[in-house]
Amino acid sequence: MSIRSVEIKAHCPNRDAVMTYLNQHGTYRGHDHQVDTYFQVPNGRLKLRNGTIEKSLIAYLRPNVANQKLSEVSLYRPEDPEQLAKVLKQALPVKVVVDKWRHIFFIDNVKFHVDEVKDLGAFVEIEAIDDQGLKSDEDLGIQCTYFQKQLGIIPDQLCRDSYSDMLLDRL
Repeated sequence: MSIRSVEIKAHCPNRDAVMTYLNQHGTYRGHDHQVDTYFQVPNGRLKLRNGTIEKSLIAYLRPNVANQKLSEVSLYRPEDPEQLAKVLKQALPVKVVVDKWRHIFFIDNVKFHVDEVKDLGAFVEIEAIDDQGLKSDEDLGIQCTYFQKQLGIIPDQLCRDSYSDMLLDRL
């Protein structure tokens, strides 16, 4: 499955206000414990997500900028992520492991994550998603900007790097 999205990641100092807004306006999908194993690859990023709700092998290209990011994502949902992890670990070196608890919400095609990431803290992510080729990058960006304002996310809170990069920077 191929997906395009425009997304932001931000520090989340007012988690309660974000959760209140999303509970009032969104559809709650659950609280997921996710362990993402990132592998060394020559191009982009490859991670295996093993969660209680979401289980996926995800390859993606996304720039590191502290603003909206366009992501090109290929997604595969394995039946047995633990077996897939064993196979991948035989072929590829592990880069880093990200352990997080994630509240997942949707408003139409926009996905929200309210995360608590081990060793990093609280974050919120907004992903305006097009998985059917119906929206332009500009339309996705407008959606992302709208919800950034609704959640009170200011530019100083935006994150440039992925959780994996943030953890690697701590080493």
